[in-house]
Amino acid sequence: MTKHRDIDALRNLSGDIWNVAVDEYQGGFLKRRDLLKYAALLGLTGFAASQGLAGARAAAAAGGIVRVGLGQPTKAIDPVSVTDPASIGVISQVGEYLILDDPKDGLQPKLALSWEADETASRWTFKLRPGVKFHDGRAVTAKDVVASFERLVDPASGSSALSAYKGILSKGGAKLVDDETVAFDLDGPNSNFPFYVSSDVYNAVILPADYAGDFEKNFNGTGPFKLESFRPKQGASFVRNPDYWGEKALPDRVEIKFFDDEQAQVLALQAGQLDVIPSTTRLELAIEGNPNFKLLSVQASSHDQVHLRTDQAPFTDKRIRRALALTLDREAIVKGLLKGRAIVGNDTPFAPIFLSADSSVPQRKQDIAEAKRLLGEAGVPNGFEVTLTTERAYDIPDYAVIIQNFAKKAGIDVKLNVLPQDAYYGSATFGSSPWLDSVLGITDYGHRGTPDIFLNATLKSSGAWNAAHFKNPAYDALLLDYSKARDLNAQRLAAGKIQTLLLDETPAIISYFSQYSRITSTKVEGVRFTAISHLLLDRVTFVQA
Repeated sequence: MTKHRDIDALRNLSGDIWNVAVDEYQGGFLKRRDLLKYAALLGLTGFAASQGLAGARAAAAAGGIVRVGLGQPTKAIDPVSVTDPASIGVISQVGEYLILDDPKDGLQPKLALSWEADETASRWTFKLRPGVKFHDGRAVTAKDVVASFERLVDPASGSSALSAYKGILSKGGAKLVDDETVAFDLDGPNSNFPFYVSSDVYNAVILPADYAGDFEKNFNGTGPFKLESFRPKQGASFVRNPDYWGEKALPDRVEIKFFDDEQAQVLALQAGQLDVIPSTTRLELAIEGNPNFKLLSVQASSHDQVHLRTDQAPFTDKRIRRALALTLDREAIVKGLLKGRAIVGNDTPFAPIFLSADSSVPQRKQDIAEAKRLLGEAGVPNGFEVTLTTERAYDIPDYAVIIQNFAKKAGIDVKLNVLPQDAYYGSATFGSSPWLDSVLGITDYGHRGTPDIFLNATLKSSGAWNAAHFKNPAYDALLLDYSKARDLNAQRLAAGKIQTLLLDETPAIISYFSQYSRITSTKVEGVRFTAISHLLLDRVTFVQA
């Protein structure tokens, strides 16, 4: 009887949409942690908090200095235009979002206390946390929140979030209801909109309404640390914010040093000069087996997407696109290239970690015989030659070689054109971007807590990142159905149809979803981070020797 009473209590928390998730939990199809994540999406933040997932932590001794190594920011640090991991790591010491997408616990309230949608999921209303102050002492109000988002969706602002919000939120969509309430009128229904105002859109830091683009002057945010000093090209230091609205930061200070070379970072870590650095395959090898260091990882939806230009030969024929996809041994790629720190992908943005993914859709596996059959049917039985253009970053050049070698098994001759990152991305605004122009390419996409941004930006006919030039009315219609879906059953039904269509059409190959990692000294505990490079250091403590 106790279990039934518990379920009945869960049902009373909200309406029919929530009750579908409760049914899945009761039937064993949804884990408790996933139920809590879904509760947060619907704005049932009080329920998540009551389960101990909204920030309650054991008391720990305060004090000490956390020393961090990061790469060089690529330009002036500005939350509105930021794109590089180093700048995101710096900003996350001082800047905050309405919601934090925690890698373990899902959406957690920060500057927003709660949120809810209307019946169509076209209007979302957010209640703000009272008593929050910017570092300059001014109170945070709904006016600041509205201005922050209006700035992000304004084409004239230089916002790097424009592509994320395209078709989702337009200028004029963020509206002041009262001093502690903001409403968002969306371009269309979207049941996952809370992710768009969370840390998943790393530009969505709440800034003062009168922000003038001079962030490096004072790093004026609401976070647990405030600026002590900043030296371009060298680093920055931050001290505990005594007026922080939440639990005060445990460390006294955070010191960040910028490095031009990743090898210099690991040497500084090994010399005891740093406590935290980013992680790459080369750096992981350097600390492997050393008991003084540890590798911390979270599963992410990060992936290296292979686009196939559906409007240019030879990939105008979907049989040829499918043939190339069938040459890849995904399990071997995960085990070899990624050292097992990834999960196999199925050529759609629906990573297995997404609750809405339909796991019943068959997994694509290597099948050279079928690849050759499709090539023969498409009129190229002896294969063809194609150039794969990509960026010199992370493990991508090695991945390109792997694709080249697997493709040979079916007679496909892949030539490699590996460019520096800036050359690969070029100037998409002026139509000179190998990323968007190449017939075959590989592009890295960072983690998001929902597949929506990938689905809209990389595959929708009007998508800003649609390097495959994929224009499919059936897909666009299914994407709208997915966006309108208000419960998990409806989302999975639409997701399954999208996944099936993308496997058939194969405008892109997504063979894996990577983990995201950081390397730390064993002398520090409590280092947290998101898979989009936020570095959360306010709960760090130091292990006594």
